[in-house]
Amino acid sequence: MTQCHFGGKMPSAPLGLSSRDYLYAGRVTSIKIQTINPACELKIIPTYEDYEYIQEGDIMIGGALTVNSYTVPFRYPHDGYLRMLCVELATNLPYYRQLVDLLIAIKQINQSPNFLLNLTLGYHIYDSCGDPRKAVRSVLQILSGTREPVPNYSCVGKRNIAGFIGDLSSENTVAIAQILNLYGYSQVSYGATDTVLSNRVSFPYFFRITQSDRGHYFVLSKLLKYFGWTWVGIIRLDDYGGEKEHQLLKSILSNDGICIDFTIKITSYILRNELEANIPYYMVYKRIIEESTASVIVLCGTVPSGVVEELIPLSDLFIKKTLIVSYNLASSLHFMDYAIEIFNGSLGITQMLLSSPYSPENTQVLKEFHPSKYPKDKLLEDIWMQYHSCLSKDPAKNKVYEQLYSATLYNCSGRELITNVRHFDNKFYSPRVPFAVDIMARALHNMQISLANRTTGKMHHYLKKVQYDFFDMNRTLSFEEDGELITQYKIQYVTFRSYKQMSLHIFGVCTPWAPPDKYLQFITKIGWKTKNNEVPASQCTDNCLPGFRKVPKPGAHSCCYNCVPCSNGEIANTSDSENCVHCPDMEWPNENRTQCIAKVEEFLSYTNDIISITFSAISILFFLITMLILILFITYWDSPIVRANNRSLSFLLLVSIKLSFLSVFLFLGRPVDITCMLRIITFGITFSIAVSSLLAKTIMVCVAFKATKPGSSWRKWLGVKLSNSVVLFCSSIQIIICMTWLAISPPFQELDIHTSPGTIIIQCNEGSAIGFYSVIGYMGLLAAVSFVLAFLARSLPDSFNEAKYITFSMLLFCSVWITMIPAYLSTKGKNTVCVEIFAILTSSAGLLACIFVPKCYVILIRPDLNTKTQLLGNKM
Repeated sequence: MTQCHFGGKMPSAPLGLSSRDYLYAGRVTSIKIQTINPACELKIIPTYEDYEYIQEGDIMIGGALTVNSYTVPFRYPHDGYLRMLCVELATNLPYYRQLVDLLIAIKQINQSPNFLLNLTLGYHIYDSCGDPRKAVRSVLQILSGTREPVPNYSCVGKRNIAGFIGDLSSENTVAIAQILNLYGYSQVSYGATDTVLSNRVSFPYFFRITQSDRGHYFVLSKLLKYFGWTWVGIIRLDDYGGEKEHQLLKSILSNDGICIDFTIKITSYILRNELEANIPYYMVYKRIIEESTASVIVLCGTVPSGVVEELIPLSDLFIKKTLIVSYNLASSLHFMDYAIEIFNGSLGITQMLLSSPYSPENTQVLKEFHPSKYPKDKLLEDIWMQYHSCLSKDPAKNKVYEQLYSATLYNCSGRELITNVRHFDNKFYSPRVPFAVDIMARALHNMQISLANRTTGKMHHYLKKVQYDFFDMNRTLSFEEDGELITQYKIQYVTFRSYKQMSLHIFGVCTPWAPPDKYLQFITKIGWKTKNNEVPASQCTDNCLPGFRKVPKPGAHSCCYNCVPCSNGEIANTSDSENCVHCPDMEWPNENRTQCIAKVEEFLSYTNDIISITFSAISILFFLITMLILILFITYWDSPIVRANNRSLSFLLLVSIKLSFLSVFLFLGRPVDITCMLRIITFGITFSIAVSSLLAKTIMVCVAFKATKPGSSWRKWLGVKLSNSVVLFCSSIQIIICMTWLAISPPFQELDIHTSPGTIIIQCNEGSAIGFYSVIGYMGLLAAVSFVLAFLARSLPDSFNEAKYITFSMLLFCSVWITMIPAYLSTKGKNTVCVEIFAILTSSAGLLACIFVPKCYVILIRPDLNTKTQLLGNKM
């Protein structure tokens, strides 16, 4: 314990020095940091070895690097004091390589003529041992320059500390960043990914060469979505960090519609309920994985060796599962060898980092690292003790290591090499720490130039401006506003050719700044854990096919749903559609409801409808019959039967009936505005002329009968003037009605898209219902008047009388059109047109048959009756 007393006010540093539990190999150790008087006294249990590396210079770089994995409490037998012992160096040899590269990088910077002219760069580095308390102690030792940390005090005078590098883990980094932020020191982390560090208000001087967990998990989520893996399992640590990362991952996956089937929280404890049931903990994990339908499992966050040890008994379950390591694969190599069945065929996401120009590629440089040459390098001595079982020069330390690792140490030959140690010089090594040193050196160089030009500024301003031209990415990289360095990600595929011979294949690349269609690009094929080497499916429910939409199951995950067909008028042209899309008004879904196609147009076509052909044939047939009758009447122009029935009215009636038959063709074919206007009007006028002619015939019969009486005044009405006047007057009224209708609201083409699904009914809209029913009503009025007069005149002498035939024709006419009205109102589309045509043909044929067939019978079959004598022979 070191005490210091001074008069100045010391800033209160939120060190986070609270009680915490550490878990290792089934043991729980509680280590407390005690603060008696926080303003002037700090007490942290020291480690057995501080692992300090120092070289003074004009400008200093401080650092807290993780080389050993973590600390455990250990009471040393020679003095009985409780200290923390840094352990698990064996699994972190690449981290010692990072330290070595840092020292070499600084040496090369000092030798380079391009950096820090007339200044030397020094360093003061500690191994944080993966423990935030050790990291905090190390930073305070660097700031105070003493063996024991003294907050807000330096025992070595003023030190030009430019900034700090470190740490690897987020927990350590946050702890030291809180202190460095108070003092205004810039900090560059080479591995921390906690999103809280992106807060520039709380950490304005913090930078990191990796992206935060948010960016990392965003890439993971896009990878899962790309392959359609919407149903996954998660394995994480059962601690605060694991829970925090799990919640972040869960929220990002949820945004992409990915659901979590299960979450396994790995701990070294045996759960209480398992202990009571006397069931091994891995059996619970096994049951969870076996019951899950997810074929993809994500290892969330940092994966320590303890997690892998917990999963090794479950290796047989991972043979058919695709494992995704969400943390840097290269940092997990040291324990993958011991779980080949688990990690073989797994995927990993690793951020691409720029290679440092100071990373030593010459193995001869590494071979020089030996305890005999660097006797003060305690980490190097520990490597020799743990890997080569060599005795150190410290008997107490030898006894501690033999007791701790249950190993026997020997005197070594001195020919041992660090490059022979497994994982030290592996091909997947990524020089993060020397790259961080290079960034800080560039910032210092720019700062030196600015100061020479009398431009002032703090270190973090120059760190923001450091740029790297990365030609493979076709991009100039620099720190973002939140202090992150955004680079590409590698999607790697892990295979084992044989025991402990692992290969990492770059399966794909993720470019965060690329457009969506180029965000993920896959450059090679890999072997999947399926029979046909197909991409495995990991879904709660099979994809809804196009033409179907998803309907969530009550009380289930959003990824578990039923598939129901799209409703009428809707399509879904993609799989797993949330909603179906309405087709435009003029289109309709195809049979599979996957695309909108043009609706079928419905009208009485000349070519496609047999009923149109039938109506056309009937219309032409009756037209020809009418034409023959007209020719017959012209041929027998002077015959008594033709003359006795008012030849002019008969010819006018035949012409109007003939035109009525021809008007049927206005109702056939695709309706347009002009045909819509001509339809009812042509029919209405021609039928009005026909009925007016019959009315005139009936009136002439009555007048002729009245005129036969001696001295009758009706004689002056005999002649064609009366009949022509009747026809002209009655027809003119219908013409006036039609013209008024056309002027005010004429009929027009109408597209009915609602009555029949999938069909566009092309029809004529009357425009004005009053106009339509006025035309029909007026024809009915003429027919009714003709019927009444003909009925009253039916008993007049046969020589002059057509009344009974007119009666039958009007009876038929009225019956047809009265029944047509309800049929017209109750039908839609082309059926309505069929009703109209049927009414026209029937009523026209009725007039033709009732009026002219008896006369044709007399002319052609009974010419003996077609004589004046025979006609005058009838009794008056």
